[in-house]
Amino acid sequence: MEELQLEISCSRTYSESAIEIDASHMDTRELNSLLREIMLSGYERAVLRNVCGQRYIGTRLYSPERRVVTIEIYGTPGNDLGAFLFGHRVLVHGNAQDGVGNTMESGEIVIEGRAGDVTGMSMRGGRIFVQGDVGYRAALHMKEHDQKRPVIVVGGTSQDFLGEYMAGGMVILLGLYGAHTARFIGSGMHGGAIYLRGSIREDQVDGHVLISRPDDADRELLGHQISGFLERFPDLSLERDDILECDWTKLSPRSSRPYGKLYA
Repeated sequence: MEELQLEISCSRTYSESAIEIDASHMDTRELNSLLREIMLSGYERAVLRNVCGQRYIGTRLYSPERRVVTIEIYGTPGNDLGAFLFGHRVLVHGNAQDGVGNTMESGEIVIEGRAGDVTGMSMRGGRIFVQGDVGYRAALHMKEHDQKRPVIVVGGTSQDFLGEYMAGGMVILLGLYGAHTARFIGSGMHGGAIYLRGSIREDQVDGHVLISRPDDADRELLGHQISGFLERFPDLSLERDDILECDWTKLSPRSSRPYGKLYA
């Protein structure tokens, strides 16, 4: 990789190789081309510093050998972080912009700050963990694919149109920092489930959405995902059981064809 004339420092441990990149003077295409070269060269971890708005980080990293790389980001990645992600792990020490996990297939994205609009758009597998809040239209067109069930766990809450046209998967809002004030939740929702710690008003939810309480099976699923969230954000110093024992609200579709009568 010497022909790229980049300042790259390498380190190795007993089980993996890591490479560190200063992205301060790199554009989107250059950075993503380098990440693909790093993956194909056998590195298992890439640390990106001074990231500022570069888009599509984690895209174009599919390989027939199904290589897997961990991408650790310091800074603020641009739109479509982890778009079409296929088995890799992305960790952001900060905020992320719009479109995190767009059409994500598998793997994991962890955001230590806030994520923008359409987080998890058309997501088909894998998990996204966000310590803070998410923006508008999170989980838009989220769906289940083969045996995969995508999951989004948010420490805070979301803005309007959460789960719009949601067709599958699981969204969990822990509400750690305040009440859920979003409107138009579940508009056009016809699959999957949304779980919110606390309560919401009926006028915040689309009329095609059923409001209920989680049953024992739901709570088992919630406990597993909450444990995963707390493992990724240990600085929160929270206990799973304390969160799980609170009041929870489940949102699910009343029908798999909410607009069927429009086309009958």
